[in-house]
Amino acid sequence: MDQYLPILILGLLGLAFTVFSLFSSALLAPKKKPTAAKLAPYECGIVPSLEPPQRFPVRFYLVSMIFIIFDIEIVFLYPFSTIFRGMGAYGLITMPGTRSP
Repeated sequence: MDQYLPILILGLLGLAFTVFSLFSSALLAPKKKPTAAKLAPYECGIVPSLEPPQRFPVRFYLVSMIFIIFDIEIVFLYPFSTIFRGMGAYGLITMPGTRSP
C-alpha cells in the first residue's frame, strides 16, 4: 500500500485542482448575457454582405484528402525503412501485405 500512496496523493491533488478551477471560474466569470454583436460571426471586422464569388471545387478537397493520406503513410514507412536492410527479401515481400483494408 505504501507504493501506491504517492499515486493516490497525486490523483487527489489533480481532483482538488480541477474542482478549484471549475469553482473559481464559475465564481469569477461575468454574469452578463452576450449581446447580438458578440454572437455574430467575426470575419476580419467586416460584416459579410455578399456570398463568395465561387465555391471551392471538389477537386481541391480531393487533393487535400489524398495529401493527408500520403502524409500519414510516411509515418508508417519510416520505421520500415530504418530496418529494411536487416529484413532483406522477406521485408520486401511482406510490406505490401501489412496494410489493413
